[in-house]
Amino acid sequence: MYSLTTPKPGPSGGPIATTIKMDQNAAVEDSKLFAPQAQRKFDPNFGIDTETYDGGVTFLYRIKLSSSAPAGPLELTSMMRYQLCTDTQCLPPKRVTATARIQIKPGAPAVAAVIPPGLAEFTGAGPASAAPPASEPIVPAGSVATQSLGAFVLIAIGFGFAAIFTPCVFPMIPITMSFFLNREGGTRASAIAQALVFCGSIVALFTAIGLGLTAALGPFAVVQLGSNPWVNALISAVFFAFGISLLGAFEITLPSGLLTRLNAHSEQGGYPGTIFMALTFALASFACVGPFMGTLLAGSVGGDKLQPAIGMMAFSAALSSPFFVLALFPSFLSKLPRSGGWMSRVKVVLGFIVLAAMLKYLSNIDQVLQWNFLTRERFLGIWVVLFALPGLYLLGLIRMEGIKPDERLGAGRVLVATLFLGFALSLIPGMWGVRLGEIDAYIPAAAEGAAPGAATAQATWIKNDYAAAFDKARQENKPVLVSFTGYACTNCHWMKSNMFPRPEIASELSHFILLELYTDGTDQASEDNQKRQESVFKTVAIPYYAIFTPDEKVAGSFAGLTKDSKEFLVFLAKRG
Repeated sequence: MYSLTTPKPGPSGGPIATTIKMDQNAAVEDSKLFAPQAQRKFDPNFGIDTETYDGGVTFLYRIKLSSSAPAGPLELTSMMRYQLCTDTQCLPPKRVTATARIQIKPGAPAVAAVIPPGLAEFTGAGPASAAPPASEPIVPAGSVATQSLGAFVLIAIGFGFAAIFTPCVFPMIPITMSFFLNREGGTRASAIAQALVFCGSIVALFTAIGLGLTAALGPFAVVQLGSNPWVNALISAVFFAFGISLLGAFEITLPSGLLTRLNAHSEQGGYPGTIFMALTFALASFACVGPFMGTLLAGSVGGDKLQPAIGMMAFSAALSSPFFVLALFPSFLSKLPRSGGWMSRVKVVLGFIVLAAMLKYLSNIDQVLQWNFLTRERFLGIWVVLFALPGLYLLGLIRMEGIKPDERLGAGRVLVATLFLGFALSLIPGMWGVRLGEIDAYIPAAAEGAAPGAATAQATWIKNDYAAAFDKARQENKPVLVSFTGYACTNCHWMKSNMFPRPEIASELSHFILLELYTDGTDQASEDNQKRQESVFKTVAIPYYAIFTPDEKVAGSFAGLTKDSKEFLVFLAKRG
């Protein structure tokens, strides 16, 4: 808890100093406040030295009664306002009232006041006058970003392993390993060292791509690019090209002269040759690896500023892992499954998945520009088709590359086809507004007034009308829950579709006036909402939730997505 002494504000502002004030009472002639010595140290929350109390703390009033105080009972009241912080987060300031009841008896002997050791009289000027106002933002430093980054890394690793089994990568594994193991005079230790250099070069190359994206965008711009229509249009175009290429419309190839020159350098031997071979491998496999890379880089936009580089590092480490494992255990090389029709089937199925991913970025454009063409029903209708087609293809009902007319239908193909068809069928109820759980984060929201169980929360939200929301709050004497959200914000969609409809959350929301402020549109309202969020809370990240009193003072804030309803209920309880 911060002391009674107001800290000097630093670049990030200052904390809320503790304020203690005795209520005026005609029976009290004088009162003095005594406080223990506070500990002065550097405060990481504000970047300045502050004075704080750790654990428990006791303050003492020495009160002198007036000689004219009437006999009988007397109630003394003192108000206290304070703020509690840890090394990583601060809670909103809190006000408490302390009361004491005494009996005044005329003629009673006076008793000398004894001040316990360790307490000193507080003589400073009123700290409340210099303290930040109640509307000063108090932003908890939660772990949402860390959790999201961890999940992103796991996805990147999964993409890396999945890319191994594409037609551009898998056939190159035995060829490359044979090159390591069959060099003249080469030993197993030498092969392991070459494999390490090969894998390290691939990781360095892909990580450099991620760092390049971070450097190009900057730590702040990356937050906003996720909803930029031009960025989403570019991603959609790239995904469309990759998708139809994987389906066999055309082949994406790099200039043969470039690959020939790189291959010639790789044959010069030694570690430089291995590095050139890694570069050749990365470029030659781009046609199949590109969709995975594009999805990761697109998904990293709007996250942590180093997320593109971290994602590429995790992806490339998983992609290159077979080369190191086979260098350690070369006997496994002979046990690898042979390339064949199954790889062509992976390519075709991947093409449909890439086209489905493309639709998500087209939907971002539609929602940000508010065209309302790609509605939830149309979006899901296209997804049903795109996820049903690979199932029908694997069953041999659609004739494309990778499946011969007389080829036997194996159990593996049947099971995978069943998964695709089952997933496609499970999307159909969502076309009528039924909630789809985690999937709701990636698709347009259901229209207002949809069927029961719809993805929209039952509560009514006021959209982009700050003045109307607070007018209503003052009329009804209710706090305002402000949701800084976005049309293309995946986590925002998840919270509204999966957190707000929960019974315990919906019950709490009924005590608020609910206000949605969209910050990622192209209209003036989004620009104004973004400026308001940045000026008050010093952030433009979404989702971001704040509780305001009817007189527009901040009572609490909550950053990011949470799947823990108890955690969100604690935040909602700050309504007072």
